[in-house]
Amino acid sequence: MSAAERDARVLELKQKLSELERQFETQARLRGFDPAQVENMALPAQLAQLLEACIAVKSELKDLGSTEPLEERTAK
Repeated sequence: MSAAERDARVLELKQKLSELERQFETQARLRGFDPAQVENMALPAQLAQLLEACIAVKSELKDLGSTEPLEERTAK
């Protein structure tokens, strides 16, 4: 994977993660859950699926080496 392809994938994943996190927070609050406390409770299936999707995207970002913002990486 070229650097340009990698950067495009990182950007795509960050956008996807942002949307998934927004959906998760909205759905959690609608169901009376505090999104900050999800590790300590059993979640309904839909919330669990959203959380799993967030974790998968974060894992892929980590695998791509995107632990810092794109702007900071390119400034080095």
